[in-house]
Amino acid sequence: MPAITADTISLPRLRAAVGTARTVKSVTQGPQAYEGEGFPVTRAFAGVPVADLDPFVHMDQMGEVEYAPMEPKGTPWHPHRGFETFTYMIDGTFQHQDSHGGGGVIENGATQYMTAGAGILHIETPPEELVLSGGVFHGIQLWINLPGSKKMIEPAYQNLEGDDVTLISSPDGGALIRVLAGDIEGHSGPGKSQTPMSIAHITLAPGASVSIPWNPMFNAIGFVLAGKGSVGEGAAAAPIKDSQTAVFGAGDRVVFTADASQDSRTSALEIFLIGGKPIREPVFQYGPFVMNSKEGVIQAMEDYHFGRFGQLPPNAIQPFRG
Repeated sequence: MPAITADTISLPRLRAAVGTARTVKSVTQGPQAYEGEGFPVTRAFAGVPVADLDPFVHMDQMGEVEYAPMEPKGTPWHPHRGFETFTYMIDGTFQHQDSHGGGGVIENGATQYMTAGAGILHIETPPEELVLSGGVFHGIQLWINLPGSKKMIEPAYQNLEGDDVTLISSPDGGALIRVLAGDIEGHSGPGKSQTPMSIAHITLAPGASVSIPWNPMFNAIGFVLAGKGSVGEGAAAAPIKDSQTAVFGAGDRVVFTADASQDSRTSALEIFLIGGKPIREPVFQYGPFVMNSKEGVIQAMEDYHFGRFGQLPPNAIQPFRG
């Protein structure tokens, strides 16, 4: 990890961050679970108050796992309504296809946005060759809420290759920052969402620290993909490690520091950093339906059962089971 990397010496650099460093509101441990047909995930948002997540709804770390041949698994065809999904494949390969013509291969640092909007059917599954060979599988899937005024918009899809990611470094070169979506100090990522937000993947060398300017209108949440270190600045800093989520308070910048000594599994502290403008509307979620009311969820279930989310394409891919 990760698939997309670079020599930080040659990259554009952030300016020295100014303004108030955000304090740490909480650090929580993500529990392990299984998703879809049985692939392992870490529930990153477990134990985090809903008010601190807005505009985000749900996030899973998929893997990190080394599959033996015939072990890789994905999800079968299923519906979504009322939100967007952001999928980031750090290592490994996933195929995507949906009922509105979107689809492609997500691999090795690539990302995808799927705007479910009024309703969509889709599948995410490892391709046949990966099922047969086995291999590394590691990624993130993030669910981003849509405001009530956009919950019934037309579905859309963005497939973004790893090379599309914007790469920058910290002032001293100790941190590599991949801007996946939104903007950090004028450096824009390729992903375009309906809800204002920023997403970044940060790699910190042992002992390095970075202070990242962050839109004061956004919340800020950092999830540790690998390694150990601290979040926050000075005496207010809190320790953090693999599979933990830090929620920040208000301020102008977020601070991460990698421990000088990392474990044998990783040579760096890896952080997945997200933030967005809170929507501040009621959220009623039932499985893959995220609406503003119970009535909205009931209508979504009825529309799905009556086939109003579209039809599977004639060339619909299916999970490969050998």
